[in-house]
Amino acid sequence: MQLDLSGKIALVTGSSRGIGRAIAEVLHAEGCRVALNGRKAAPLAEATAALPGAVGVAGDVTHPEQAGRVVRGVLDAFGRLDILVCNVGGGGSVPPGCETFEEWQRIFALNLWSTTNVVEAARTLLADSHGVIVCVSSITGLEVVPGAPVTYSAAKAALHAYVQGIARPLAKQGVRINAVASGNILFEGSVWSRKLAEHAAGVEVMLEREVAVSRLGRPRDVADLVAYLASPRADFATGAVWTLDGGQARS
Repeated sequence: MQLDLSGKIALVTGSSRGIGRAIAEVLHAEGCRVALNGRKAAPLAEATAALPGAVGVAGDVTHPEQAGRVVRGVLDAFGRLDILVCNVGGGGSVPPGCETFEEWQRIFALNLWSTTNVVEAARTLLADSHGVIVCVSSITGLEVVPGAPVTYSAAKAALHAYVQGIARPLAKQGVRINAVASGNILFEGSVWSRKLAEHAAGVEVMLEREVAVSRLGRPRDVADLVAYLASPRADFATGAVWTLDGGQARS
């Protein structure tokens, strides 16, 4: 896309598969030097090996001390950080009305602390480089999506509030932050991969009824928007939640 990203140093959390891996691939294709992150060594090594010059930094960023180690690993490898993509998250939870204290803690760690931990750890580095943060989120944080777990929806709504609220303090340090609220994205191992295998006809009915473009999204759809927001082409954009859902959200 010629986004003037050549030579930039990017860390993409949760990038051993799915959306995160697609983001790492697009940033790499745009000329970034990429650090991938994941909790499991084998898939992280596989994803990293596919991108010449990339490094893999293992760690569970839902824990602040491990988030700090991941950021230090990027600094050791590349000497600076220009782009942080916070992609760790997941919507698998209990049905609405079945929430427990433990499940609230788990889902908020996965979908909110995973971002705040890494931003806190990387903030000084990003200020030094006048860097950029992009958070991968969900339309469940924008409006009630029938059947979506309440825990997940609340955590993503909190993530949006964080992005909007932290944008001004970060801007004083020369750092931009935005979020992408994605709709239904299909990739191997995703919820939609399972639903298609179980009841493809029902998925098609849902898409025709609920999604304007009548299809599931692809990881590359999210990755292209993330790359734009990370680029100098978007240097007037901060504190915003960008909806990318094929026309599903009504609000």
